[in-house]
Amino acid sequence: MLGLARWKTEIERIPCSEMNDQTGGADCPGDRLRFRHQSLSSHALIEPLQAEPTLTEDESQPIRFGILGTGRITRRLVADLQSTPGASVTAIASRTSERARWYADSYGIANAVSGYAELIARDDVDAVYVALPPSLHAEWMMAAAGAGKHVLCEKPLATTSQATQDMADACKNARVHWLDATAWLHHDRTDMFRRWLKGATVPQGEADFRLGALRHVSSAVSFFNPFQSGDHRQDASLGGGCLLDLGWYAAGILRLANDGLPLTVNAQAVMRGGVPYRVTAMMNFPNEVSATMSCAFDTATRKWFEIAGEEASIVCDDFTRPWPDKPARGWVHEASGKVHPFSCECHQEHNMISRLIGWINATEQDQQLWDSPSPPWAEYHRQALETQRMLEATETSMTTGQTVTL
Repeated sequence: MLGLARWKTEIERIPCSEMNDQTGGADCPGDRLRFRHQSLSSHALIEPLQAEPTLTEDESQPIRFGILGTGRITRRLVADLQSTPGASVTAIASRTSERARWYADSYGIANAVSGYAELIARDDVDAVYVALPPSLHAEWMMAAAGAGKHVLCEKPLATTSQATQDMADACKNARVHWLDATAWLHHDRTDMFRRWLKGATVPQGEADFRLGALRHVSSAVSFFNPFQSGDHRQDASLGGGCLLDLGWYAAGILRLANDGLPLTVNAQAVMRGGVPYRVTAMMNFPNEVSATMSCAFDTATRKWFEIAGEEASIVCDDFTRPWPDKPARGWVHEASGKVHPFSCECHQEHNMISRLIGWINATEQDQQLWDSPSPPWAEYHRQALETQRMLEATETSMTTGQTVTL
């Protein structure tokens, strides 16, 4: 299945002890809302987020990906690319032929390439996955665009907002697609969050609630794990530090909940080795919405948010990636004290890759889509570009000690 899926709810009573473990002290049982996929398209969200048309496997050849980089992040997404219908991995590049060959053999990739430019120039590569340190993203994403290759780029897109805009412009001018590899945005659960934020109730009218007017959003993304020697996340010159790494998630959910940029940002940081190890920020958004953000390399694993409205709040403790061997989950807390746990099964990386493939196939079928005033990729691009602007404002505030106005 490509694109988005419709959700269906069913009610299941759960024991109080399970809720206590997952909600941090809820003291009454509630209804677990399980959301299941159906291959129905009538439950649409806003136009840019609808499923994109794609050719069937019988009608088109797979999009052939080349991999730029052999770092720690590469292993997981290579497997996801190889297991997504409509995608294949034909080559992987490193700075040395020996390293490229070792990783090619390890991942089952036919072609090992010495040098990134050499991979981009290959005829058997339609798109590249940029898995390099952040400081190299702009150079190689624009090089790929110049060679007519589509791009899936690791987060953060770059180290500055100007660089991200230059990257987007280069792809637009070359008429190639790009997408940042922020998989949680493509989870079916995230589509439900969007619906609730727009004022919708739970589908089918079961366990109805409304979030009400948005008032506050908080996010926290962190882990405590000693780094291996040479990890780029500890090197400022390579775009290291928790802000560009984990802050991409923490700021991203604030931006998604508010559908735009904050008005002001005030931040502070704990620095170690020249990079931010812990960042805390307060933000004010339009319509009197407040927000707080925390990201850190020296704190226990957290990947949670709370979106608080006038009538209820959404709480999620795994929004960047579900916990191992558990479905994606969350809770809705009503003002009355009633709690609605919910969960769903979904492969967010497959959805993300399928979305990019869908855009590629759609414009191959209809070139006029490039000139559409509201193409299906517009909202995802806006999310990425504005997340980078939020991180830049946060960095400016924490280094100057001043409130930054956007």
